[in-house]
Amino acid sequence: MIESSQNKTIKLINSLKTKKDRDRLELFVAEGLRFVEEIPNDYEIVLYAVSKSFSDEYDVAMFEKRAVLYVVEDKLFKEISDTSNPQGILAVIKQKKISFEQVIDSVEENEFFIMAEELNDPGNLGTIVRTADACGCNGVFLSKGSVDVYNPKVLRSTMGSVFHIPVISDVDLEECSRRLKAKNIAIYAAHLQGQQYVYSFNLTNGCAFIVGNEARGLSEKIAKLADVYVKIPMLGKAESLNASIAAGVLMYEVVRQRL
Repeated sequence: MIESSQNKTIKLINSLKTKKDRDRLELFVAEGLRFVEEIPNDYEIVLYAVSKSFSDEYDVAMFEKRAVLYVVEDKLFKEISDTSNPQGILAVIKQKKISFEQVIDSVEENEFFIMAEELNDPGNLGTIVRTADACGCNGVFLSKGSVDVYNPKVLRSTMGSVFHIPVISDVDLEECSRRLKAKNIAIYAAHLQGQQYVYSFNLTNGCAFIVGNEARGLSEKIAKLADVYVKIPMLGKAESLNASIAAGVLMYEVVRQRL
């Protein structure tokens, strides 16, 4: 059982709390029993770490069949956990690199996508990825300056959907827009200047929605990439919607039209 914070495995797990080390090592941490159980077989698990209490309560043999498993003293596990009430299990996983070119080159007719400009809130990104997965979205493109998809809070918010849908970071949205349009994918942006509701447009064909920064919305340069500005009905006194809610409304209109 590991009891020292100086243990090399503990140091590795702690290092993965920073984007710099996640990028350098090409690893990330999935925490929580449900999340760990959902790791697909085509992802390489480097190791598992479980608390002593977890190992006493659960049969961990099933995990040991896939990767080396370390039992960690309870207090120390709480220190390496990214949650206030850890469930007692985490996995260190190899990042699965999917390039922008791979996704763009494989775009087919009638697919739909989300493009996000400098999305900073981990909860928003995680919720968008989870909703995109539920809606059958074909990919999420994140501009430079967006929160890291492997941020622990993002991962928890995705509820495992990060394993099911391509999420591409550091994307040049201008290039992305150009390449999508070349594949006959129409670009829409929810915008204050939108004259028609999103429901007015035929979304059964290929489409992509641009989502803006939580505080600033879309920059003028990125907004101009859209073929059409659309609006979402606002019947009360609220001036705007949360970015993930707005994205969800747009994506579910695609689903509604395609049912």
